[in-house]
Amino acid sequence: MNLKIKLILFMALIFSAVSFAQNGVTVSGVVVSATDNVPIPGVNVILKNTTNGTTTDFDGNYEIKASKGDELQFSYIGFVTKTIVVGDSSTINVSLVEDLAELEEVVVVGYGARKKSDVTGSVSAVKTEELTAFPVLEATQALQGRASGVVVQSNNGGEPGAPIKINIRGNTSINASSDPLIVVDGFVGATMPQPGDIASLQVLKDASATAIYGSRGSNGVVIVTTKKGRSGRLNIELNSTYSVQTVSNQLDLLNASDFADYQNQVRENVAITNGTTATPYVQGDYDTDWQDLIYKTGSTQNHQVSFAGGSEKINIYGSGTYFKQDGVVINSDYERLSFLSNIDAQVSDKLKLGLNLVGNTSKKSGVGTQSDGSASAGGDDVISLAMRFAPDKGIYNDDGTFSTNDQIGDEVDNPWAVATQRDDDTTIDNFRANVYADYQIFEGLNFKTTFGLSTENEFRGIYTPRTLTLTSGGVDGRAIMSEDRSKTVLSENYLTYKKEIGKGDLTLLAGYSYQKTTNEGFYSEGTGTIDDSFSYYGLYTATSLINGGAGDVYFNETEIQSQFGRFNYDYDDKYLITATVRRDGASNFAENEKYAIFPSGALGWKVSNENFLKDVEAISNLKLRASYGVTGNPSIGAYESLAVLSSIYASSNGETVTAVTPYQNANPNLKWESSYQANFGLDLGLFNNAISMSLDYYNIDTKDVLMFDNSIPWAFGLLNDEILTNVGEINNKGFEVSLNTRNISNENFNWTTDVVFSRNKNTVVSLINGADFFGNGAPSYFSVDNNYILREGEEVGLFFGFDYAGVYQGGALPEGTTAVAGAVEGDPLFYDLNDNDELDTDDRRIIGNPNPDFTWGITNNFRYKNFDLNIFFQGSQGGDIFNMTNVQLNNGDANTTYDYFNNAWTPTNTNTNQPRVGNNSNREISSRFVEDGSYIRLKNVALGYNLPSEIVEKLGMEKLRLSVSAQNLLTITDYSGLDPEVNYFGASGNNNTSSNTVRGFDFGNYPTVQSVSFSLNLTF
Repeated sequence: MNLKIKLILFMALIFSAVSFAQNGVTVSGVVVSATDNVPIPGVNVILKNTTNGTTTDFDGNYEIKASKGDELQFSYIGFVTKTIVVGDSSTINVSLVEDLAELEEVVVVGYGARKKSDVTGSVSAVKTEELTAFPVLEATQALQGRASGVVVQSNNGGEPGAPIKINIRGNTSINASSDPLIVVDGFVGATMPQPGDIASLQVLKDASATAIYGSRGSNGVVIVTTKKGRSGRLNIELNSTYSVQTVSNQLDLLNASDFADYQNQVRENVAITNGTTATPYVQGDYDTDWQDLIYKTGSTQNHQVSFAGGSEKINIYGSGTYFKQDGVVINSDYERLSFLSNIDAQVSDKLKLGLNLVGNTSKKSGVGTQSDGSASAGGDDVISLAMRFAPDKGIYNDDGTFSTNDQIGDEVDNPWAVATQRDDDTTIDNFRANVYADYQIFEGLNFKTTFGLSTENEFRGIYTPRTLTLTSGGVDGRAIMSEDRSKTVLSENYLTYKKEIGKGDLTLLAGYSYQKTTNEGFYSEGTGTIDDSFSYYGLYTATSLINGGAGDVYFNETEIQSQFGRFNYDYDDKYLITATVRRDGASNFAENEKYAIFPSGALGWKVSNENFLKDVEAISNLKLRASYGVTGNPSIGAYESLAVLSSIYASSNGETVTAVTPYQNANPNLKWESSYQANFGLDLGLFNNAISMSLDYYNIDTKDVLMFDNSIPWAFGLLNDEILTNVGEINNKGFEVSLNTRNISNENFNWTTDVVFSRNKNTVVSLINGADFFGNGAPSYFSVDNNYILREGEEVGLFFGFDYAGVYQGGALPEGTTAVAGAVEGDPLFYDLNDNDELDTDDRRIIGNPNPDFTWGITNNFRYKNFDLNIFFQGSQGGDIFNMTNVQLNNGDANTTYDYFNNAWTPTNTNTNQPRVGNNSNREISSRFVEDGSYIRLKNVALGYNLPSEIVEKLGMEKLRLSVSAQNLLTITDYSGLDPEVNYFGASGNNNTSSNTVRGFDFGNYPTVQSVSFSLNLTF
């Protein structure tokens, strides 16, 4: 039975479990805010002491069965609950009074919730309506530009199913993960639910907020609460969205005729360098735009049906969601089916039980792109192939075989063949079950226990057929299969005690947590399959299996057990104290370093509640916050601290035998990375919170940073001369602003503005022995090394290479410059940093910084009667991009852009900064290819209309909403590449460690898309 059938049966079962009785006359009315007389949608209207209830529609209208003498209760977050006795009139209009405006908003923190006004830590809350304002694959995408201190990027542009990278307050690690901890409905390390299922989302950023999660709080925590059922009648909601997508930008590449001229220039210039005679280029019979061939109009569709209802004793929420995306690149798509169910039962006055079930299955079919790590040496990288391939070639040769670049140096299979013939499929199945029991021991003291199980199974199959001889490396069919399975068990038990003591409110928390994760899987690769029709399943027919070493089959387990506690005290609604402590023990660290304690403390002062400010009407809220604490990062392999043996092939008596040899030395001192975090904040509300603002300054020192020490002598006989050690230190400091304004608010028109601003600066404080650390962020076939650097006193992941000095015009080299040996007029010049008149490795320096100076987002929401408009701008200032695409296109071995073709140096065009074509030194990694990545983007525009209630009621519905939205309509930037919002090159899906240091490299990325979406929302 497939998941679709199971989902239908599951939904039918839940529907059949909920029924509601309705009696009496119909009472109706409208609920508005007493402040501005604006209707309030979503107000709970409950007939007290019964199971009957409803909610107001978008216009604040409600309708409920009641009898004379019954009591109707009206409640909504942020407003004082109101109870009205039903009299003779069947119309009851209600005005709700704001309860300290938005200050009484409840913020979910670790293992509990606090009033926003009582929070001492740095927490950003994202409005749930912003999560669904425009179509997104994951809710985390909606955080971009809407939560200060948070950077969100797709790992591969607009690729269907591409993973999302989240970074909070900068990178705190080099080799461990910098991803935040995701907590969903109390399950630590969960996957994100569908945007439409989310009731609240908070981002915890400082140690006061995150230290309760101890060793896993260094990178911030995202806490998500999904929707619950509620007392009252059953509500059924249908949300459906369809989007049309197109490529947002393409490079302006040469056509066939100009390409032939370009190749003849290349050959003439090469002949000049070599002192030979150029062979004319023979132009082909075609004029093919390879970008147009591989790009197409894409689409997404998202359909969700959900229901919510219940009685005084049991509440139920359930949903089923289907998502499908057909990518803008041929042969790329993604499909996902998911469900969620929340059941909460008030068994008695003291005992509450709950069950949370989540499941989804997805399949992704992709094409090779350099940025997702799936391309091997660039040969199967469809995006860059379309830019590089000769435009005078057709798809097929005369004999029916696929064409190749056989006349130019960059000989590869054509992009159409690679995109349509190569298979790359990934299927992922996730399931999570979480149960809880909450028991009130006595008034003020509660005990809560939870037990959860999460599983994930991922299968990936890749097949390169024998028809792609160049891509497959000249072998007859290459097949790869891998499977990764994980299971996590989580048990948490904690006590919460609340008591009023004089003028103070005391809250104590103490608990124990245990989590165990098991991972297992395999990887196998082979060549020489018997038939292409079997695709990657033909691996078992391969004549040559490639030995992947110890990674072929794996199994590992990790465990974390913890004790934690928290102290909150609010004195006289003015002075706030928060203290937390957590003791974590993790199995993946050395025997003597498995346990660590992570404390934090915070103070808050509600200055606006002091007598000297109480009568200042302009100041609605003024609170000062300060916190300091320690958090950790345990995100390393399960057995990094242990000595490892490896099997090898050896010779014994003339025969090849399998032997065992030391592979990796043990590190008995391997321990946690620890982040020491200080935060100073201010919360300000003016004019009844018509203007509200939060300011935060933070300083994070991450010590004992994990790095690989490769100084172990080979004489030790180890196959791996690297060992993971705690030797580095990284500092992040920054400033964040969150501003919300209620510009206009009356019965017919509302206008609000939300602004976020974030600035982060990271610094490498110390490295192994103070030595520079180099790495490579380019595809392997570029044959370059060390193009990014970690250096003490500098930011993380800076570009490293030669400093471009312009074009050589002949004669003596300009003072302080040099060039490659044998340079002629038109060749590139570089600064000679060591003054030896040669271009060598000592002439390289830091040439760019991919870290932005600051990021920002501005959202404006307008409502006029039944119409609403959302406009969202987002941007980044600073942050360089290394345009690896131009490195490839500007060296003569491939097609090129008109910009380079028209501006390259020639004897008649010497006043230019672009070198002549056809010179291998054009591929030198230099500042010539580093560009400013600043941009301003109109990220989203959404227009919605709610049909009037009188029309909706005639249709038998509670709400009917239509909307249209557009994404990525406008981008303002000086960057010459496809898109300035460059993903983390080499991040390859879940390989998060490389994205800590390798960023800003643009080459072969799946294109960013523009889209127009149409949505329908129905509520019954």
